[in-house]
Amino acid sequence: MTENEYWFCLKHHTVEGRDGCKNADRLGPYASSEEASRALEKVAERNEAWDNDPDWNEDGPASGDGLTDGTPDS
Repeated sequence: MTENEYWFCLKHHTVEGRDGCKNADRLGPYASSEEASRALEKVAERNEAWDNDPDWNEDGPASGDGLTDGTPDS
């Protein structure tokens, strides 16, 4: 751990230093206060990307593994 690490507290919606809330209640660490302040934006961006990733989206072209109903894909 370095001295200049920051976390985003999910309970208080604030940026915290090392001595903030417990880790279960925060995201990080981040290298800067500004980066930590964007934590929820970053989570939303990543969730959107994953939701639209055909390798992870059940509706995408790579979704068929043949196991959802117990029968192989044809």
